[in-house]
Amino acid sequence: MRGTTSAAGGPTADAADHRSALELEAGFGHVLDSPGDRGTLEMIVRRPGVNHREVIEEGRLTFETGLEGDTWDRRKGYVTEDGSPDPDAQLTLTNSRFANLIAGSRDRWPLAGDQLYVDLDLGAENLPPGTKLRLGEAVIEITALPHTGCKKYAQRFGAEALKFTAQPDGRRRNLRGIYARVVVPGIVRVGDIARKVS
Repeated sequence: MRGTTSAAGGPTADAADHRSALELEAGFGHVLDSPGDRGTLEMIVRRPGVNHREVIEEGRLTFETGLEGDTWDRRKGYVTEDGSPDPDAQLTLTNSRFANLIAGSRDRWPLAGDQLYVDLDLGAENLPPGTKLRLGEAVIEITALPHTGCKKYAQRFGAEALKFTAQPDGRRRNLRGIYARVVVPGIVRVGDIARKVS
């Protein structure tokens, strides 16, 4: 796969980069203007190890690994009853406009820990669980698993950013992102258009 590898661990979190509640409110209108369909895949990030990030131009989505080269299948998060990785948590998508709002610069987006950064309204009304999206050669399906912020998210983007995602409107709009699973494997590339599949 073509791509560029970030330094081990990528950009660091710095309190000076945290946005205030006023700054988040002021920039939120742009997030609300995200398209409901045919949004652009702006960034692909895989996680080859704990706190490591690789920003790549294209990647392969598979049933076995989610995003090839990522550690989803070896993480201790969501697992099934037999201890195997939960396919409903294969991929995470996040809104690229919100990522930019909280990060302040594109090189800090990967700190969020998500894999697919899309210019798309990820809200529950627009993309309820079961919705399928075509991205490049692949098709993914939005799952019902809740994607919530954690201590690392607050450390990297600030307590106000975490609060913003956790408020009722933030949850309804899935500002922290959403989970998806691979239903048709294939190559995805930065610049691909995410289209709803009926």
